[in-house]
Amino acid sequence: MAVTEASCDLTYCKMRGFASVLTAFIKERKMGLNDFIQRLVSSPHICQHAEVNNFMKIDEHPNEDIEQAILRDGQLYLTSRTSLAEETQIKPSDFDYLKIIGKGSFGKVLLARHKETTNYYAVKVLQKKIIMKKKEQRHIMAERSVLMKNIKHPFLVGLHYSFQTTDKLYFVLDYVNGGELFYHLQRERIFLEPRARFYAAEIASALGYLHALHIVYRDLKPENILLDSSGHIVLTDFGLCKEGLEDNSTTSTFCGTPEYLAPEVLQKQAYDRTVDWWCLGSVLYEMLYGLPPFYSRNTAEMYHNILHKAPVLKPNVSNSGRELLEGLLQKDRTKRLGSKDDFLELQHHSFFSPINWDDLMARKITPPFIPSVSGPTDLRHFDTEFTHLPVSGSLLNSDSLAVTNSVREAAGAFPGFSYGPPVDHLM
Repeated sequence: MAVTEASCDLTYCKMRGFASVLTAFIKERKMGLNDFIQRLVSSPHICQHAEVNNFMKIDEHPNEDIEQAILRDGQLYLTSRTSLAEETQIKPSDFDYLKIIGKGSFGKVLLARHKETTNYYAVKVLQKKIIMKKKEQRHIMAERSVLMKNIKHPFLVGLHYSFQTTDKLYFVLDYVNGGELFYHLQRERIFLEPRARFYAAEIASALGYLHALHIVYRDLKPENILLDSSGHIVLTDFGLCKEGLEDNSTTSTFCGTPEYLAPEVLQKQAYDRTVDWWCLGSVLYEMLYGLPPFYSRNTAEMYHNILHKAPVLKPNVSNSGRELLEGLLQKDRTKRLGSKDDFLELQHHSFFSPINWDDLMARKITPPFIPSVSGPTDLRHFDTEFTHLPVSGSLLNSDSLAVTNSVREAAGAFPGFSYGPPVDHLM
């Protein structure tokens, strides 16, 4: 029997329709899974059950995850996120780069607008040569892995794309323009207790979510805590995260920021997820009192304070607030608040009794402070040290015109880095 062109078209349409339905099904299931995981994290005691704990162990090889359905040459394919990104060939020239909004050791963060969708993003552009010179490839790939595992938590920055050129890496992230918590603390010196409680609760819920995924954040500080335009917390910069750290596991890598280092890290001892609760105690102390709890301009003196001095808890903070700080800033990690039941212990602490945790997760609690921003291009809460810098044209082109050995080495040093949007966004 002859196959007519019309019947081929019909078959193709059916296949395309099936691909679309299957993709929608996968997305719906993923969103359902997201909701389920967030409910689990809100009830950490459930996570202690052995079968639930096994379920929460996220695959350590996200490149192998089946994510999308694509119809090509009449055949239906299920593809991973990485292969999808390569299929879509996302590239630097897809964006207009408007302003520099931050700088770091490996590159810059820019406000960018996607040319096709006109959506605004924060694009983190990293120099491969610098990363490789400092032997930091593992931290960059860890950041990418953690961003991939973040199943849209309300207080964690989201990844939209990642891609690479021969000499650069690009993270395309949620654009958040309410300013760093550090910026607002500098301006106001201290926060009143209800405001500090609100921020601490949102930060704690984000840390608890990461812990449920066996991720320890390790670098909590006001510079890594952003406010969005509504006044909610957004935790960013996952470069120092440690993955695969289960409930009773420890690690010993020395990392973090001096003012917020836990005693066990400073002493190069084994440590666990409770380092995050120490850091939360340090940040909360700074919000309430104006400086980190053991701060000194002399670093050696500050380290001595962290190891040997008790935090000074002045009476302008409530009894429950001082009690929480004592629990979080406990030098013995086995006695620290959160050492037994993690986030659940903080949820049940009297300091957080005014917080409805379900409403908090649903962003139904009105933030105590709403940053004044007129729109996405309003950069008043970013440091003018960055925003006045010129945007380099090298963002669109390779910095290295000659293909040297170091360029060749850098080009292949980050396999599986790329990630793109869902297939239905592209069709």
